[in-house]
Amino acid sequence: MDRREEIIRLWFRMWLEKRDLGIEDIFDPGAVYIESWGPEYRGRDKIRLWFDEWNTRGTVLRWDIRQFFHREDQTVAEWYFENVMADGRREPFEGLSLIRWTGEGKIASLQEFGCNIRRYDPYRDGPVPRFRETGAPWF
Repeated sequence: MDRREEIIRLWFRMWLEKRDLGIEDIFDPGAVYIESWGPEYRGRDKIRLWFDEWNTRGTVLRWDIRQFFHREDQTVAEWYFENVMADGRREPFEGLSLIRWTGEGKIASLQEFGCNIRRYDPYRDGPVPRFRETGAPWF
């Protein structure tokens, strides 16, 4: 389990440093990566392309791991994430990564699940819910 956690920490560190420190070593060639808001990258080369390209448009400010859960060939990492895009937009949110491992200890798939941190109680003023007018952005 320690090796898996090291790999996940390395992946997060790559984003914080904006440098590929071993995508080749941690992802299986056929890996699939699904972001929490919809994009899906198939194959290690596409994951590398996304990593390199995204880092021209944004900067990860924080990606703090809160805890890990392990079961057989799977790991869940709970985390807090915050980035800033080139246009100045900040995107903080909480999330989970569900990771499946190959027998060789590489990431076969990684799916993110995001959670909005701007929470509120829609029943604060009574039994009729009052939802925000802005819709339901996930972060």
